[in-house]
Amino acid sequence: MPNPNNPALHSWIDIAPTSDFPIQNLPFGIFETPERGPRVGVAIGEYVLDLYAVSQFGFFEDLDIPSQPKVFRRRSLNQFIALGRPVWRAVRQRVSELLRHDNGELRDHEEAMRTCLVRQREVQMLRPVKPHNYTDFYSSIEHATNVGIMFRDPANALLPNWRHIPIGYHGRASSIVVSGTDVRRPNGQRKAPDAAAPTFGPSQQLDFELEVAFVCGKSTELGHSIPLQHAEEHIFGLVLFNDWSARDIQSWEYVPLGPFLGKSFGSSVSPWVVTLDALEPFRVAGPVQEPEPLLYLRQPDAHNFDLNLAVTIQPAGGPETTVCRSNFRYMYWSMAQQLTHQASNGCNLQVGDLYASGTISGHTPDSFGSMLELAWKGSKPLPLADGSERKFLLDGDTVTMRGFAEKDGVRIGFGEVRGTVLPANPL
Repeated sequence: MPNPNNPALHSWIDIAPTSDFPIQNLPFGIFETPERGPRVGVAIGEYVLDLYAVSQFGFFEDLDIPSQPKVFRRRSLNQFIALGRPVWRAVRQRVSELLRHDNGELRDHEEAMRTCLVRQREVQMLRPVKPHNYTDFYSSIEHATNVGIMFRDPANALLPNWRHIPIGYHGRASSIVVSGTDVRRPNGQRKAPDAAAPTFGPSQQLDFELEVAFVCGKSTELGHSIPLQHAEEHIFGLVLFNDWSARDIQSWEYVPLGPFLGKSFGSSVSPWVVTLDALEPFRVAGPVQEPEPLLYLRQPDAHNFDLNLAVTIQPAGGPETTVCRSNFRYMYWSMAQQLTHQASNGCNLQVGDLYASGTISGHTPDSFGSMLELAWKGSKPLPLADGSERKFLLDGDTVTMRGFAEKDGVRIGFGEVRGTVLPANPL
């Protein structure tokens, strides 16, 4: 059976070399049009392949897919993901066959091709999964060190536990929105360092956080754990993630229990889920972990991925400025370690749950994944292309995150996650 990751594969659909969605990618998402309603699609070049229509035309007849075609006519990928890894792989394999340049099954069936393919510009993308739970980790050593230098002792920037466990907290799943959804500046309590008492009002330190999140693909029962060598069997795929943060609200509230209202007003997720299988060629070793983790977190194999990431800020009516270029390979704690630790106490996992990486920062100032770091707590304003500066985000700013992996002439991309800051609601 042909390998769907083969760099030599090409499609009968004309796909630009710079496209995020070649035949080697085939990410899954949920789209709708006024005529079709919500359904599962696969991105290919500038098109969406409608899997409900593909199933209706009988192209999945030889696959053991329970409840088809109805499983492809849903508002989230949860039901499809719950069918299990063999089904995801079989569907991706079959879609790859149907789109391959030397296969005329779909290409030469005029009615089917016209029905199954929709231009991306004509669809509305929805949030890809319905997460019951959301965990946000804190797994970039560069980011954690920068924050420690700014807010604690520069000589002891990392807290004693940081190199021993993947730090994380349980976030707000209900406020995760799909790319393109505006984000309203939150109101909240904040206290200036020299103020005698806190005040309530719109956040003055609104920030983005460049993150990658993975989607849980396999549920577990309460009381069960996951050995690290099996952790990736529970990962369906990856998305880009913007964990919007109100730094002034967060800094006042986070002691002693951690982030709360400074985070829960909104997080943005990209619409296409790139499968772990599609990213296999881009697997790399992570940073050396010192001291060596406890036995349950030791990973002899490479569990990091070489994903190029970038963030832009575009003021209202102004040009876009790239403010950050980073890479997912920098993560100190891998996704496998994060998930193993999450389940190590018997916490049950649910299909569709989201696990965000935490801010992804690199070694150089231009690779820092938040305004907090880029403008160094407001002390080094960041210049934009229109001549303005930013310490933190202003109303009307649009933040866009993009990501892709590239090797052997193949580019596997995520599209983008984008959001525009709206003014706070009146008090």
